[in-house]
Amino acid sequence: MPIFQRSVARHVLRGASFALVTTLLLSVLLGPGSNDDASSATMGQSSSSSMADVYRGELTPLQRHVAFFDRNKDGIIYPSETYQGFRAIGCGVALSAASAVFVNAGLGPKTKPENHKTPPFKFPIYVKNIHKGKHGSDSGVYDANGRFVPEKFEEIFKKHAHTKPDALTGKELQEMLQANREPKDFTGWLGGLTEWKVLYSLCKGKDGFLHKDTVRAVYDGSLFERLEQERKAKKESTKKK
Repeated sequence: MPIFQRSVARHVLRGASFALVTTLLLSVLLGPGSNDDASSATMGQSSSSSMADVYRGELTPLQRHVAFFDRNKDGIIYPSETYQGFRAIGCGVALSAASAVFVNAGLGPKTKPENHKTPPFKFPIYVKNIHKGKHGSDSGVYDANGRFVPEKFEEIFKKHAHTKPDALTGKELQEMLQANREPKDFTGWLGGLTEWKVLYSLCKGKDGFLHKDTVRAVYDGSLFERLEQERKAKKESTKKK
């Protein structure tokens, strides 16, 4: 087979494999009963409002951070909702699907209330207990209870913002991730890398800098809402043309 044909065949095979994996992920995330039915089953095992009660009081910054992905505000985030949230802020189908599986599989079991049964393979994340899902090798900006620590936030830029005092380049971001790594904490390394790389990809400026006010908005959860609104406004503007 000529070299050109072999090259084309490899690209076609990669594309087909990529499409197959994405399709399988989406079938799991968005298949029948992926959200509402599973949610109803879970809620039937406890009081109908117990998990949603988290929204009746003041949320911690970490709870506000994840509440964006609780699309129906029932206090429980299913993979389908995580997928919808990532799509809402501008992530592609494949990244959103992979992120939903990774995030829910990682956080769901950690945040599950004691003696609480959950639907198999759904990995619901419980907003009330999100502080229990905090991974290692992070910046420490959230404390063990999910509260914001201003000193740790400022420390990010004091230590790693070498080019501009209020922004990070991609290289400086990588430096920060490496500095935060705890020995053999591979899960924490992957969690931190995924979170920050997605943020940098979505929110870096045209000059390649991730600005301080943007990072701050991530920690209080307001950035996600802003990105969704901007995306909706852009779609509406495009329709009118």
